[in-house]
Amino acid sequence: MTTPPMTPVLTMSAVVLGLLVLSTLAVWLLRRWRPAGSWDELSARVRAWWVMAAVFLCAVAVHPVVSLVFFALMSFWALKEYVTLLKTRPHDHATLFWAFAAVPAQYWLVHVKWYGVFIIFVPVYMFLLLPVTLVLARETKGFVASASQIHWGLMAFVFGLSHLGYLLQLPALPGRGVDGRALVLFVVFVVEMSDVLQYVWGKLFGRHKVLPSVSPNKTWEGLVGGVLSAALLALPLRFLTPFSPLETAFVALGVCIAGFLGGAVMSAVKRDFGVKDFGTLIPGHGGMLDRVDSLCWAVPLFFHYVYWAWY
Repeated sequence: MTTPPMTPVLTMSAVVLGLLVLSTLAVWLLRRWRPAGSWDELSARVRAWWVMAAVFLCAVAVHPVVSLVFFALMSFWALKEYVTLLKTRPHDHATLFWAFAAVPAQYWLVHVKWYGVFIIFVPVYMFLLLPVTLVLARETKGFVASASQIHWGLMAFVFGLSHLGYLLQLPALPGRGVDGRALVLFVVFVVEMSDVLQYVWGKLFGRHKVLPSVSPNKTWEGLVGGVLSAALLALPLRFLTPFSPLETAFVALGVCIAGFLGGAVMSAVKRDFGVKDFGTLIPGHGGMLDRVDSLCWAVPLFFHYVYWAWY
């Protein structure tokens, strides 16, 4: 029997609501257990999660076109936050125009499900176009820096995140009651829970730094505890996927590790720019890019695994 299309969204809404209630209660208990501790940041994160969860679930629940527009806006805003930090030249303006124009073009390819062009549009055609626009600006000083930085941003925040949109477009698997919407809910929930749990485990038990020069707040205790906890949480959510229990754990571990690496890369970017956060859009979380950095790495890997293994 095929699962009704809205069942995954309703079920996950109930799961997320329960976790948010538990998180709010946990913060209250931590304040009483360790009143001398600094829990303001964690409290702000939990409050922000209430808003972000509501917005994301609503975006996934509505018509697929509206969902794609939402994901396109995520990519656009993430690219904007990144470009704002670049030391761009006046001669880069035309190139930046085409970079931002690539966002609706990429998501249009997602909408029409043109996989063959979707997969090469940014890595190949935008790679070829952007340096040409810089050449036409007739300024060679800073050429390599501009070309590489702008295209790197496109790859990470437009190409990487657009896999979330294409994942949403995948049809239901016959006899399994699983479609793209369910798969989106699974990967986003697992990766974001891994981020949260890494923070919590690190806050409570963190002692040994993983990458002290890149992200001094990330510890081995937080990484291992967060990744394993998220992988265990993924098992009850197997109804959102076509996976076996072992495959679910394997995939969850993979995307959690990829998410950690994505976060580490973005930490290095922030260190290079000399900023703590990419923006101030989300209280307690920084900017849009601070929230989707893990997904930029995890979602493409998850998408291609599902696409080639199951579709």
